[in-house]
Amino acid sequence: MEIGQGRIGSCSKEHEKIYQEWFNFADSDSDGRITGTDATKFFAMSNLSRPDLKQVWAIADSKRQGYLGFKEFIIAMQLVSLAQVGREITFDLLNSDDDFENVKPPVMDGLDILLAKKKHSSKSSDPDTNDSSPVQPSIAAQWFSSKSVKKVPLSSVTSIIDGLKRLYLQKLKPLEVTYRFNDFVSPLLTNSDFDAKPMVMLLGQYSTGKTTFIKHLLKRTYPGAHIGPEPTTDRFVVVMSGPDERSIPGNTVAVQADMPFNGLTTFGTAFLSKFECSQMPHPLLEHVTFVDTPGVLSGEKQRTQRAYDFTGVTSWFAAKCDLILLLFDPHKLDVSDEFKRVIYSLRGHDDKIRVVLNKSDQIDTQQLMRVYGALMWSLGKVLNTPEVVRVYIGSFNDKPVNDNATGPIGKELFEKEQEDLLSDLKDIPKKACDRRINEFVKRARAVKIHAYIISHLRKEMPAMMGKAKTQQRLIDNLEDEFAKVQREFHLPRGDFPNVEHFKEVLSGYNFDKFEKLKPKMIQAVDDMLAYDIPELLKNFRNPYD
Repeated sequence: MEIGQGRIGSCSKEHEKIYQEWFNFADSDSDGRITGTDATKFFAMSNLSRPDLKQVWAIADSKRQGYLGFKEFIIAMQLVSLAQVGREITFDLLNSDDDFENVKPPVMDGLDILLAKKKHSSKSSDPDTNDSSPVQPSIAAQWFSSKSVKKVPLSSVTSIIDGLKRLYLQKLKPLEVTYRFNDFVSPLLTNSDFDAKPMVMLLGQYSTGKTTFIKHLLKRTYPGAHIGPEPTTDRFVVVMSGPDERSIPGNTVAVQADMPFNGLTTFGTAFLSKFECSQMPHPLLEHVTFVDTPGVLSGEKQRTQRAYDFTGVTSWFAAKCDLILLLFDPHKLDVSDEFKRVIYSLRGHDDKIRVVLNKSDQIDTQQLMRVYGALMWSLGKVLNTPEVVRVYIGSFNDKPVNDNATGPIGKELFEKEQEDLLSDLKDIPKKACDRRINEFVKRARAVKIHAYIISHLRKEMPAMMGKAKTQQRLIDNLEDEFAKVQREFHLPRGDFPNVEHFKEVLSGYNFDKFEKLKPKMIQAVDDMLAYDIPELLKNFRNPYD
């Protein structure tokens, strides 16, 4: 399976050199990104119609980042070249078998003259300067390392992700810090949280085929993988792209600034010793990161407590992931107590959940029908939603489908189901930017509600006498206090945090030290949701819309 671009974007060294020169010319601020403004000026030289250029941009920027990097620029140029010879520009070209390496660069009217002028002017101003200036690192990369949160100029924002970083630093992070959101709900975001590749997490009981599923997609085993009928994966393993094959211990991964796993330090050394990162060079991992998990305990094994908060860790990863796959085995349909707690911890991420009934070729068609019904009944009791969850049926391993058990109808069904699931996975990189925005907005609303709750508890505290009793009463009746906050500020009840978890964290704090409500900070977040984010999306939409 290949996620992302097919053969499009590959070109000869000679053409790559030409495109690099063009890219440097079109990139007006030398930040390694061509924005909509840069593109409209440069693409106009192709003399293509506006509808054609709109389609070219839509395909080249299929991830909806709001800009073109060098690879996307090459794709755009190849599409322009095809359009100039009369080819219809559609998304099917992303996976076509055309010989893109031999697609000639497009004809750009007047570009040679402009390039010659640029070379002449650069030589006259500085004879020692090479005509291809090195790409400067984005200003956004330095925002999070700055100790003081200064106003970031709009000119430094060249993508939707950059815009979200700016809004987070200026408007959302101050509210989080003031009301200690990072202590109660989620750690403060870092640069790597915004720039991380999309993640897919696999959950299920032991021996349901989680590691084999990843191996099936990669067509090879990742470093440190163990596959067997017994519980083999005893740790959380993040499988991601890297220059060479290696495994990095959890404590090292958690402190690396370029990886989005710093928040896992809150689960302690007991967890980090059961966490590792497996890196390997692979085209699929350039677009998606996989999270392999230990088998969920069932039966007698549930009596043995893990040394870390397994449910808390899965909840943390669920918030970061773009897709969550729950894997079931036809012979292990029972939802154990731990599995039930894990599924409950996924609350609020229902749109990310997909269910996979794996190893389905081990039973015949009649048994499969009964197993499917039993699985839906088991899930219906746990998920508590009126909608039917999507269940993919198949056998996701490298072995051929067992025709003796399934018959021709079953084989055809498995192939269609596998195509549907792979299609779902292929869409992840394209939807990654939309997912980032969605998660950012969800976080902003959660921070607002958290600020209202904390400031309300502070307001209820007496000025002098009986502080300890009042604090204990507020904790004991926290659900009623939530209801008061909900009514006072007209907030949706479903957005409030888990009462029991909140009580547990609150017990370690002195309510007198909490901040009072700061309406200006709340208003800044409201303005961000109502005006800034819509404006950001408008600025980085398709420039030909």
